Amino acid sequence: MRIIHILNHVQEIGNGIVNVAVDLACLQAKSGHEVAVISAGGEYEKLLNISGVKHYQLDQTRKPISMIKAAIGYRAIAAEFQPDIVHAHMMTGVILARIFKGHKYALVSTVHNEFQRSSLLMGLADRVIAVSKAVRDSMARRGISENKLRVVCNGTLGSPRTRQIQDYQPLPLQRPAIATVAGMYQRKGIAELIAAFEQIASDFPQAHLYLVGNGPDKQLFEAQAEATSVKERIHFEGFQPSPQRYLISCDIFVLASHRDPCPLVLSEAREAGTAIVGTQVDGIPEALDNGEAGLLVPAKDSKALAGVLAQLLSNADMLHEWKNRANQNLQWLSVARVHQETLAVYRELITE
Repeated sequence: MRIIHILNHVQEIGNGIVNVAVDLACLQAKSGHEVAVISAGGEYEKLLNISGVKHYQLDQTRKPISMIKAAIGYRAIAAEFQPDIVHAHMMTGVILARIFKGHKYALVSTVHNEFQRSSLLMGLADRVIAVSKAVRDSMARRGISENKLRVVCNGTLGSPRTRQIQDYQPLPLQRPAIATVAGMYQRKGIAELIAAFEQIASDFPQAHLYLVGNGPDKQLFEAQAEATSVKERIHFEGFQPSPQRYLISCDIFVLASHRDPCPLVLSEAREAGTAIVGTQVDGIPEALDNGEAGLLVPAKDSKALAGVLAQLLSNADMLHEWKNRANQNLQWLSVARVHQETLAVYRELITE
């Protein structure tokens, strides 16, 4: 097959959409398909080149002049590459690919951030891949035809972007260490995690909290942490290209999101064998085998989160058990499975 992936950029900044698209493009090329990526560029261009993926530079900034240039550029790229499949991962890409589609190729979209109102535009594709069953159900409720919808749950183990988990060197974190790896956005529940840590900090004076990631709300969270009585035990680590080093070094990993379609970091945390606490929203329960691989708490509830953290920190046997449970049944979280299921969606379209 001749496959184009279209997305806004391929920067190495911890963006899950970019990571999924890069993984797919690399594995598809290694499987013998002709693969190209259209984006504004970024650090992953080098990996794409090594993997045999052609990269086309295209600025898709949502400004009138940029979009006119992008339309002209996209049409030229599609005419040159002659794709069988165009796989759009972001809204601008699906619009471009749809406008110039004709009958020359099949259009696939992946809905990564279903909670955005604009995600309905992903329904312009011939097939719409949802990254979890929760996302599929939500898109169906919002009017996307169930005939179009397919579920390919996210999985990142064995990614061409990362090394084997045993090849990462642990960090000398102050323990017991609680960590999260997340964009610094309100919807990631960082505020609730800081509040929960403050609630338990006096009972566990050796515990430290590590917040790994960058984002637009980081200053708000830093101000919140500064106002606590335990600010010296809350560490803002910024974006880390190898967050696995934190995952293998911490005792408890927390993902306190308010919304999260199917976070890649949970498969990485499970592989690292750390105890996991997640919120009971969207695709998080699915990624944690519906509570078999991690403890689930209500979203936006710092008191409930604090209670679970206190239980784990005060009971060594319980902590050990949840570390073991996180590390079970990892096979389905592989990027190879995501690759094969995505190809099956493509083939379905091509044979119609």
